[in-house]
Amino acid sequence: MRLSSLADYAVVMLTATARHCGARGRLNATLLAEQTGLPLPTVQKLVSRLSAAGLIETVRGTGGGLRLSRPPATISLADIVEAVEGPIALTVCSGHEGPSDCALDAHCRVKPHIGVVGRAVRGALGAVTLTELSQ
Repeated sequence: MRLSSLADYAVVMLTATARHCGARGRLNATLLAEQTGLPLPTVQKLVSRLSAAGLIETVRGTGGGLRLSRPPATISLADIVEAVEGPIALTVCSGHEGPSDCALDAHCRVKPHIGVVGRAVRGALGAVTLTELSQ
């Protein structure tokens, strides 16, 4: 399994947000882009996705910006990945019932058991908190 660039960037962004928001309140997207080295349009795109997923909250106007919507100890790596990538699934058939686009779907003996692997990966990612990543 390999994270997309956007998922990787989301982890970088939220890690920086966790480190800085405790003392400073809110960060704006421009400052966050400068601190992380990410392009501003990428930061803005991820702010939208992370906000929609409930991981950050944003306030417009003077004194506005973004901050974590809950304590970093309650945000896991799995939460961040799923906010950007959707549900964690290792194969095309993981996570849904019925036929998939896989050519082996009709006679696959692994499909009924692949959920165990997906749950293990999700559990491992879920065990890593934003607090741990930001230290």
